[in-house]
Amino acid sequence: MNAPQPDPALENFRTIADAIATLFYPHAEVVLHDLRTQKVDYIANNLSKREIGDDSSLEDMLSEDVSERNIGPYEKLNWDGQKIRSLSSVLRDAEARPLAVLCINLNISLFENAKAALDLFLSPGKLIPQPDSLFRDDWQERINTFLHAWMRERQLSLNLLTRDHKRELVLALHAEGAFKGKSASNYVANVLNMGRATVYKHLKELKG
Repeated sequence: MNAPQPDPALENFRTIADAIATLFYPHAEVVLHDLRTQKVDYIANNLSKREIGDDSSLEDMLSEDVSERNIGPYEKLNWDGQKIRSLSSVLRDAEARPLAVLCINLNISLFENAKAALDLFLSPGKLIPQPDSLFRDDWQERINTFLHAWMRERQLSLNLLTRDHKRELVLALHAEGAFKGKSASNYVANVLNMGRATVYKHLKELKG
C-alpha cells in the first residue's frame, strides 16, 4: 500500500517528533497520528514496527468533550516484550479542534535493568559491620562523620563554606577531640581547602 502524501499542515509537528526522537535516541519513538484521517502520519525512530498509513483508531479524540492536552504517562508492552512508557499530546488547530495526537514512546527496559544492577551492587545486605580491629582508631572517618553532620545541620556544603564557617568548624572539631590523631591537622586542612598554617592559627587561638 502506498503511503499517503504528507500534509503540510502537520510539518511542524513532524519536526518536533524528529527533535524528541533525536534527543532521546535510541530509546524513544515518536508517532504522529492525524485525527482527520485516523491514520499514522509520521514515525520518528520506529521502535513499534508500525507503518505510516496504519489505522490510528483514535475516533474518541474527535469528541468535543475531549479536554486533555497531555494523556499519561502510561505503560504498555512493545512487540519485543520491552516495557514502554508513553505520553500522548492532543494537538489542536487554530479553532481549538483536535487535529493530531503526538505519542512519545520511551523504552524504559534499559533503565530498569540499570536500576536493578545498581540496586544489586549497592545492596546493604552484602555489607558487614566495620571490624573493630581495623577501624577502632579510624580518626579520618570520625572527622568525616562529624564534619558532614555539622554541615547538614546548617544546610551547608563544602563549596559553600566561608572563612568564618571553616574557623568555626575547626574549633568544633577540636572540641570533639578530632586533632588527637596523627596528621589530623593536615587532613582537615586538605578537606576544608585551607592552609595548614591557618588551621594551626585557629587552634592556637584556643590555647591563647
